[in-house]
Amino acid sequence: MIFENERQENRRAAFLYLVVAHVGAIAILLSFGVLAGFATKSESFLGYTFDAMRTAQLPIEWATAAFFLSFFGFAAKAGVIPLHVWLPEAHPVAPSNVSALMSGVMLKTAIYGIVRVTFDLIHVFPVWWGAIVLSFGLISAVMGVLYALMQHDLKRLLAYHSVENIGIILIGIGLAMIFKAFNLPLLAALGLIAGLYHTMNHAMFKGLLFMGAGAVLHATGERNMEEMGGLIHRMPWTAALFLIGCVSISALPPFNGFVSEWLTFQAFLLSPALPSPLIRLLIPLGAALLALTGALAAACFVKAFGVTFLGHWRGHHNPKVHEVDWSMRIGMLLAALTCFGLGILPSVFIDWMDIIAEQLIGTTIASSAGRYGWMWLTPVSYERASYSGFIVFVGIILVLGIAYALLHVRPGTIRRVPIWDCGFEKINQRMQYNATSFAMPIRRIFGYLFSIRERVELAPQAGHKAFPKKIQYHLSIRDRVWGWLYKPVVEASFWMSRKVGKLQQGRIQAYLIYSFITIIILLVFLR
Repeated sequence: MIFENERQENRRAAFLYLVVAHVGAIAILLSFGVLAGFATKSESFLGYTFDAMRTAQLPIEWATAAFFLSFFGFAAKAGVIPLHVWLPEAHPVAPSNVSALMSGVMLKTAIYGIVRVTFDLIHVFPVWWGAIVLSFGLISAVMGVLYALMQHDLKRLLAYHSVENIGIILIGIGLAMIFKAFNLPLLAALGLIAGLYHTMNHAMFKGLLFMGAGAVLHATGERNMEEMGGLIHRMPWTAALFLIGCVSISALPPFNGFVSEWLTFQAFLLSPALPSPLIRLLIPLGAALLALTGALAAACFVKAFGVTFLGHWRGHHNPKVHEVDWSMRIGMLLAALTCFGLGILPSVFIDWMDIIAEQLIGTTIASSAGRYGWMWLTPVSYERASYSGFIVFVGIILVLGIAYALLHVRPGTIRRVPIWDCGFEKINQRMQYNATSFAMPIRRIFGYLFSIRERVELAPQAGHKAFPKKIQYHLSIRDRVWGWLYKPVVEASFWMSRKVGKLQQGRIQAYLIYSFITIIILLVFLR
């Protein structure tokens, strides 16, 4: 079923998702077919069980085919670049509660499939498999956040951040595969737990952000951030809860996004234990790209929150914006509290998750991660690194409390004055940063990665050509992957369809000729 199927963009997104999902499903079925084929003889269907596939002895060539078929299929469902094109099309047109479930649950089933097939069914793999997974994760993380920075549609921005966070999850899984291939089970467990913890974290803060975007859409009727602004005064609850989601996804303490990315960095920093010089070269580069991703994500959500909730209203119309009701606030509040709990008590949740690492890797990190109690997280050993979300939270509260006390100890310390901008006080909505101007410096730096078209139209006044009456700025940013990979396939498909369509003459004589030719061909080749 297509939501609001009378709209062309909804039908386009649904068709695109249908095609990508079916192609991915075919690849997954072919992978299971390869595993089942080596699990038992062809005359029996007993091989189509996970127990039989788990015990199959595959040659490295067929194991490679099975792994990459499954990885391709699940990556298509997860939105890994370059198989991500359906994701930014589906999220904006879906209802916001469906977007939250799609990002928080559906994408994670694809991660489950990758982990299950790799570590449970195949469970023996060369190092270069992990290097490829790590590379796709890094590409998805960096490109996903860059695509997100260019967006003006709030839900499309969040959709591209799903691509980014799926990439971060794959980074942890790829590191776990590399460490396991080198027979370093403790480090492999660390990488796997980092990826799985970020899987759970992403479900929470992305669900919170999509619910916040849905609340904004419900209150304003807008998804375009250029038509928003100043909503913090009219929607204080939504603004505060959306800010928690922004801090979490930006990997800032004391919320949950910081913990999983910190664990991933710990896995990167332990890479000198690897014996391969090439891998030791790749992994520091990966750590640098992950750091770049975190910085760009923080910039992106400064833009998202600032343009949406701060400043003046930028819209051309002035709707009666109102705070959403308590049923919507409670959903966001529960997700925000979960983000806080996952950030403050990571050792408790890691202790619950460690059974997965024990079953798939053969060891755990819970004994070292929680050695000093629930307050401290020491993933490998306290000599290398330790983190306490609770102490960080208490420190932040103390700093805020001291600052508040110092500013309010005497009346008149804080004075409200008009906004000052280079000597000009009368600021209106046209003089503030918008989404386009905020992203302009990054667009200039990384513009070669996108297909960007900028155009300025001037409407001069009568008799005053030097002083235009109206200036219109047009900006179009397109995904190069679509133009390079998908557009030629789509155009070729339509071209073939038009050619084949000419065979439909509508005359019975032509159809009889087609049938006669088909019979002759079958008799020639099947005799």
